[in-house]
Amino acid sequence: MKPLIVANWKMNPQALKGAKRLFNLVKKETRKVTNVEIVVCPPFIYLSNFFYGRGKTMIKIGAQDCFWENPPAGGGAFTGEISAKMLKDLGCKYVIVGHSERRRYFKETDEMINKKIKAALRNGLKPILCIEKISQIKKGIKGITKKDLKKIILAYEPVWAIGTGKACGIPEAKKVNLSIRKILMDSSFPTSSYILYGGSINSQNARDFIKKAKFQGLLVGGASLDSKEFIEIVKNVSET
Repeated sequence: MKPLIVANWKMNPQALKGAKRLFNLVKKETRKVTNVEIVVCPPFIYLSNFFYGRGKTMIKIGAQDCFWENPPAGGGAFTGEISAKMLKDLGCKYVIVGHSERRRYFKETDEMINKKIKAALRNGLKPILCIEKISQIKKGIKGITKKDLKKIILAYEPVWAIGTGKACGIPEAKKVNLSIRKILMDSSFPTSSYILYGGSINSQNARDFIKKAKFQGLLVGGASLDSKEFIEIVKNVSET
């Protein structure tokens, strides 16, 4: 089971030139890393630029969000939204759902997030369900079949650690990881399911979250915008 490293670029970089430069640097410096799965999630507007003419690379592409309907279903055209079907057609493999910033700034509820997960699964995408607290797991996976549960990736991100430089302590992170595992077992999740840690990840602590806290991967925010730092994170994790 390869560690999964997901780069969430959020609303960055501010120009296509910078986005291409960042992607190409990561692609070049990680081309020999074969024991880590790398996923880059750029803003919607840049997605198509990483599917054409990018040469040979093992990097997968994901989106940062999706809507829960495919028009004309649901009785609306949904101006400004991006469907899971669009993302799949473009070539995306993954989609982040329920990030704390979506919950906070856009008032996304557990019910909305649940519908987005189902839309992603219907369209062949692997949803990365972000949770701030363990109670959000059962609400996020409500009504999802046992067959589809194995396609869902969980990402634990304590909200106080996001963008603060104060990552969760390894002993505490391990404890939460074990608690999540227990809930997954009670919910019929496969024991091989990925659980990621996110929140102030850097090249110094990345390896410990995999080796000591026993997570299967990382959701990297700010550090993924620094090519040298992100490359170092990938290489350090590859050595675990």
